[in-house]
Amino acid sequence: MPRIAYQPADLAVPVDLVNAIRQRRGGELLNLDRMLLHSPAFARGWNGFLGEVRTGLALSPKLRELAMCVVAVINGATYEFIHHAPEFVKAGGSDRQVAALQSEDLEHLGEAAVEERLFDAAELATIALTFEMTAHVQVSEETFASVRAVLPDEQQVVELVGVIATYNMVSRFLIALGVEPE
Repeated sequence: MPRIAYQPADLAVPVDLVNAIRQRRGGELLNLDRMLLHSPAFARGWNGFLGEVRTGLALSPKLRELAMCVVAVINGATYEFIHHAPEFVKAGGSDRQVAALQSEDLEHLGEAAVEERLFDAAELATIALTFEMTAHVQVSEETFASVRAVLPDEQQVVELVGVIATYNMVSRFLIALGVEPE
């Protein structure tokens, strides 16, 4: 149950903002949007920023979505996971990987994943970075070095860190307000 009632699904104002969100979402307002629209200024900034994070980065969509899924699992953000696991699979992830993310100890996933060849080096580095940033905030030199070793340039490293930070914000918003999956 949401802690604050959602704005109506047929909300029409502010027109420019609601239309922009509907366009980005394929015509519908998600429960997240309906919560954000309690503050048009916040919804406007969120829509623009998250639109860029989702579509404007040089970072591989697979690594981006993997990081989003790992944040969701660690933080218990079911809404976030439900929305991003299918996107991870569309970007080249597998159903086995999704299942592993939900059932494994993410801090120690690396050893089993290497043996099973479930995740490649870039994916394992992404999982490790996401785990450390989400669970501990601080990132070890070893983990950061593993990310630098698998990402071709500094832009992608910065973007990965930014995606992880952003989706920690998203999960905290969803959980604090009790936003439910559609």
